[in-house]
Order: sequence, then C-alpha cells, then structure tokens
Amino acid sequence: MSSAFEVRGGNRLQGEIVPQGAKNEALQIISAVMLTPEKVTISNIPDIVDVNLLIELLGEAGVKINRVSRDVCEFQADAIDLDYLQSPEFKKKSGRLRGSVMIAGPLLARFGKAFIPKPGGDKIGRRRLDTHIIGFERLGAKFIYDSDDNFFRLETTGLKGTYMLLDEPSVTGTANIVMAAVMAEGTTTIYNAACEPYLQQLCKMLVRMGAKIQGIGSNMLIIEGVKYLGGCEHAMLPDMIEIGSFIGLAAMTQSEITIKNAGVEHLGIIPEKFRQLGINLEIRGNDIYIPSQETYEIQTFLDGSILTISDHPWPGFTPDLLSIVLVVATQAKGSVMIHQKMFESRLFFVDKLIDMGAQIVLCDPHRAVVIGLGRQHNLRGITMSSPDIRAGVSLLIAALSAEGKSTIQNIDQIDRGYQYIDERLRKLGADIKRI
Repeated sequence: MSSAFEVRGGNRLQGEIVPQGAKNEALQIISAVMLTPEKVTISNIPDIVDVNLLIELLGEAGVKINRVSRDVCEFQADAIDLDYLQSPEFKKKSGRLRGSVMIAGPLLARFGKAFIPKPGGDKIGRRRLDTHIIGFERLGAKFIYDSDDNFFRLETTGLKGTYMLLDEPSVTGTANIVMAAVMAEGTTTIYNAACEPYLQQLCKMLVRMGAKIQGIGSNMLIIEGVKYLGGCEHAMLPDMIEIGSFIGLAAMTQSEITIKNAGVEHLGIIPEKFRQLGINLEIRGNDIYIPSQETYEIQTFLDGSILTISDHPWPGFTPDLLSIVLVVATQAKGSVMIHQKMFESRLFFVDKLIDMGAQIVLCDPHRAVVIGLGRQHNLRGITMSSPDIRAGVSLLIAALSAEGKSTIQNIDQIDRGYQYIDERLRKLGADIKRI
C-alpha cells in the first residue's frame, strides 16, 4: 500500500524555506566518483529516493561509502566489483532507476566495459538512450544488446577522442559522453552539447579532478583526454525546480515566503518567467523574497497577443517547471498558452485540475490554454493520483490553494524528487499529512 498526502487548502503560508540540493545534478555527480580510485567528498546531497538508490547501487558495486550526514557523503571507488555489474541483482536494481545509466560513461572510461538497463522512471513519454549509446560508439565502444533480458553491454579496448554533433542536447547524454571522454586518448569535441548549470557543475568537478575541458557553459565542449583523475570535493547547487515550485506555491496560496540560498546566479530565465505571470519577487543577495499578493496578472506580448510559455533546452525555460507554471496560471488574471515541446505526455494531469474547477483547454498532447480564474472562484479539493514527479508537486500546489480537502495518491512519485516536502511545508503553515 503506497502512501498518500491529505491536504486541507486555503492556509496562507509564511516563513523561510531552504531548497534541497539539485536532483538532476546529483545523479551525474555521484556517478562521476567511479572515475577515480581516490576519495571524493560531495555535499548538499538531496535525501530523496532516486539519489539514495544510486548511492546504494554504487555501494553494492564495491564503492566505499561513508555518509558523514544526510547531505554529505564520502565515496572511494578503489575496488569496483565488475562481476556484480553483470549480475541479476544489479539488473533488477538498476532497472528501477533511470539515473543508473549515468555510471556507464565512467565505467567505460576506467574499465573499458559497462552495462545499462533499459530505462524506467517517469511516465512522460519515451526517454531515449540513443544519444548516450551513439556517443559511446563514436568514442570507439562496441555495443551489444541482449534482448532476452533488456540489457545493453558496452565494451572497448580503448576510447579515442573524436568530433561529434549530438542530434539533441540531452543533459544526461552529454554528461555521460563527457565522463567517458575525459580519459579517452586524444581530443573529443562535442557540439550541440547541453549547457545546463548541472552540466557546468559536473565539468567543473571533473576539472578539479584533473580533466581538461574547454567551453564549459557553451554548447561546444572540447575535452583533451588525460590518463588519470584524482579525488576532489564538490558542493551541489540548490535545485532550481524546487525553487520554481516554491515561487509558484507562494503566489497560488497568497503567501509571504523567503527562499534562502537559492543560487540566484544559476537560475537563468526562471525568475523572469514567473514575473511574466505577474508574480512579484525580489532578489535579496542569494535569497528570493516573494511578498503576499492578492492577485497577479499575466502579461501579454507587446502587441497585445496572448502570452505563450514554452520549454527549450538551457538557457531556455526548463520543461520541468511548465507543470508548475500551468497550475499557477489557473488563479492568475488573464490567459496563457503553455506549449510543452520536449515531452509528449507531461500535460496529461490537467484533467485533475479541470475537476478542481480550473479553466483549461487541452489542445493536444503538447499544448494547453489556461484561462485564469483571477481568484473569482477557488479550486476545490478532490482525490487524485500523481503521474510523474513534477505533476505531483503541481497538484500539491493546487491542493494547498484549494477549498476543502484533497487526497493525492501515488506520492512515491513526489518522494522520488522532493525531500521531506510535507514536513518542510508544514513548517510554513501548510495543513498536509502523510497517510
């Protein structure tokens, strides 16, 4: 029996909240510890299911793990058990975790072989591994697919640097290829590389370990292979998806919230997109202050036409926050078109919002028009289930602003990406309990 959240909406929240470490950065950074036999210390680790599973997986593969505290961990990969990586236990465990694909790059670089399960994770359309596998092949890895047990095997007698143009700027794909290329012979150039802050963080960490990488933060990375990488310390950025979620939450519930240590310089266009929805927010040093607002009005384009908010690879707007923007728009004044370009079924939770009384026209799997209620009618609480991590938190925000009681089922999906979210929101005055 999985747990559920019971939420009574309508409370105005107040206080300070500190965002967790970035989930999407964590999966890459923790995989990178496999590149060296020396000790690597990582801090600001989010205490969430996906990350804890990956740490557990590394432990079972022979990495020495010392959890100094819930958010600091020391890793030493000086005795990897390559046989475990071909075992049924590994296949079973890694199949539950999409992030496990990220250890393939480091394993190929250091040991010349890697094993990848077919991806699991969210129900948000196909997440292809093509970018990863094609990248590894370009570097000289051979690829064998075992259709009996849905497993990819990769092996190489030595990776060699090359030029590659990625067909999509996949964040995990770029990260995996970079981790493989840092110890390849010669120079690797990756064009149309993802350039998200998380990827910049990974590259900076690798440089501290002794890698030679130019072009960090751009879409062209030039990597000169080295023979050996050493240990390092690395602190993760705060999770920008959580920060965006809290901005949306504050606006929807008319709350006064300060988001502490928000890593403001790494947020890119995110604050601006929430301002386009009419939300006041002030950057105070490294904090974001959101005052309590009775109403917020969606801007139009300069010619008066309806605002469109769409996702785009970084430095565009992240697809992970579109569900949040969509929910927040339901109580704004004005209308907005949400265009989800990068995934095909991320908008399929809008039926729950419509049941709650929101005015939304779902045009197709990629586009929805939200007609803001402008607080003329509150949303009403209902029982619903969460299809994926981001939709889960969007529904939670809707429930916290709604009249009456909501029950959100399948919250394992929320726990995969947000640590102790119920406890942290209760401290701000939310009426939420885990049942």
